[in-house]
Amino acid sequence: MTTDSQDLKCINTLRTLAMDAVEKAHSGHPGAPMALAPVAYQLWQQELRYDPTNPLWPNRDRFVLSNGHASMLLYGLLHLSGVRRVSKELRVEDAPAVSLEDIQKFRQLDSATPGHPEYRWTSGVETTTGPLGQGVANSVGMAMASRWLAGYFNRPDYTLFDYDVWTLCGDGDLMEGVSSEAASLAGHLQLPNLCWIYDSNHISIDGSTELAFTEDVGRRFEAYGWRVLRVEDANDLEALSKAYRTFKEQRGKPTLIIVHSRIGYGAPKKEGTASAHGEALGAEEIKGAKRKYGWPEDAQFLVPEGVRERFQERLGTRGQQTRAAWEQTLAGYKKAYPELAEHLERMQRSELPEGWDKELPVFPADAKGMATRESGGKVLNALAKNYPWLVGGSADLNPSTKTYLTFSGPMKPGDHTGRNVHFGVREHAMGSIVNGLTLSNLRGYGATFLIFSDYERPAIRLSSIMEIPSIHIFTHDSIGLGEDGPTHQPVEQLLTLRSIPGLIVLRPADANEVTEAWRVIARQTHHPVALVLSRQPVPTLDRTKYAPASGLSKGAYVLADSEGTPDVILIGTGTEVSLCLQAAEQLQSEGVKARVVSMPSWELFEQQDESYKDAVLLPSVRARVSVEQAAAFGWERWVGLTGKIIGMRTFGASAPIKSLLQKFGFTVENVVKAAKETLAKAKP
Repeated sequence: MTTDSQDLKCINTLRTLAMDAVEKAHSGHPGAPMALAPVAYQLWQQELRYDPTNPLWPNRDRFVLSNGHASMLLYGLLHLSGVRRVSKELRVEDAPAVSLEDIQKFRQLDSATPGHPEYRWTSGVETTTGPLGQGVANSVGMAMASRWLAGYFNRPDYTLFDYDVWTLCGDGDLMEGVSSEAASLAGHLQLPNLCWIYDSNHISIDGSTELAFTEDVGRRFEAYGWRVLRVEDANDLEALSKAYRTFKEQRGKPTLIIVHSRIGYGAPKKEGTASAHGEALGAEEIKGAKRKYGWPEDAQFLVPEGVRERFQERLGTRGQQTRAAWEQTLAGYKKAYPELAEHLERMQRSELPEGWDKELPVFPADAKGMATRESGGKVLNALAKNYPWLVGGSADLNPSTKTYLTFSGPMKPGDHTGRNVHFGVREHAMGSIVNGLTLSNLRGYGATFLIFSDYERPAIRLSSIMEIPSIHIFTHDSIGLGEDGPTHQPVEQLLTLRSIPGLIVLRPADANEVTEAWRVIARQTHHPVALVLSRQPVPTLDRTKYAPASGLSKGAYVLADSEGTPDVILIGTGTEVSLCLQAAEQLQSEGVKARVVSMPSWELFEQQDESYKDAVLLPSVRARVSVEQAAAFGWERWVGLTGKIIGMRTFGASAPIKSLLQKFGFTVENVVKAAKETLAKAKP
């Protein structure tokens, strides 16, 4: 194998920048960037369709560094290729996304080079990675989005979308279960535009992978329906190019390229190679490595003359030419298909389509009512008809979650134009794939039972860290599941979802609150939402008698009130709001003035000004009762020290719902009793 001297200089620049940055920070992982520098360099220089001067170009190839501990590899690529910085207003600025000074501040406060790549924080980073397996799963959503966008927008003579998704991953990624779930679905869908490049270096933090990971990964992926290619030496640029070209030329299924590398390549051999994986090499070892590279051993953060120019010669020139041709195609497209062109522009700006809410239903009052999962399905379908890029599905639970779009078909092998995604029983991957869809400017949603939000939690947390408006729908939200028992009855899940910063949790009380919940969801641009819906029916409230459901947008509102200042305030969410209304009526009949507050979202309520919050939860009224079929913890902030909390302090039980409600105190009698007790306690 021979390597062009200028290419080798670029590769060694990536290596030495990683070594120097980690050494200065006394923190980080130099080994993987050193070993994978040729792999990433050859991909970026020879194949990646990417214009560094416009990292927002919609048809750019996506590069995902799933093994995010190798972040210095990505930062080096962004710096040397001259990727521009993007402002919060999505304007491309005449400034580098990653400057040399940023690299010198690796892992320091407010630097553009944090310990793991962070979306929105560093321009050019396509998704936040670090928790292993998440990046590869995100990439499946990105590849699905590319195929869906092609089906929706492309027309004869006008190809607007055909981008590929390249993902660099390691042993840790492929050990995590989420990657198996995602790979299985990608193989089933035969995604032809997805390539995972697997760094097989046989090292984990514990030591050799012989300790715990000895399966034949290639055969596993062949069983998933992937094409598997192998490169025996990560430094063989010619072999790497051949593998990359094979992926691009032989479509029909996703591709796994297994690349064998030696971690910390070029560094002097030392006892325990894993140390090169998780800590600085030390000054003497760095000098030894630089001598091996033919590098000035005392030079720090050196970028030799011609390195940046080399990136511009290939990646930069190719990217600008390809983008210019695309923009010319777009100009003609705007004239031929103005409505679709407008949709594309709105998607890129995170704007809603014209008339998106024109068919949202208003439900008539109905004492019998319906489950909020039922009304949720009706509202979702009405919204999706006028929101073309709302795409998602459930984890094998469409008949239960009611989230199937009845007017569209499924996304399936060979035809990725359907808006219904059958995720299969893969909740963890579903959440990550939904994030990938959302990162691609679709509005992705995934649905399952609330109890299985535990399986989805890592992806939900990352959607909030990234500030992307992924939609997580959860049904079967309480002990109302009845006979299924405590394994399926969510108790602590609402509390833990509410604890995720930036996540909006919505638990609507009736069908019209569901409609208003979707209005809130549709308008989000930076916050993910967890929509929590019931299995059991709830009355559709008479809004001529009670306050409008639009109060949901403020998180909590006075649903029913007494004449004059109330004696007690009853606060409920979801299915328990109607219980509070019944209790309030009984209290009123006994001369106790009761206010009922519907509180579908703690987070939205917290965003309101103090005057509004005080108007809903009157500070002078210390007698308060909260009612929710979930963990009691946390409600103290709303009911105060003198209030009463009717909630769950144990797991549920297997029994008919009526028996469970009686056993755990979710009855009119118990709410009335609690109101009287707290009223007595609150009196001066």
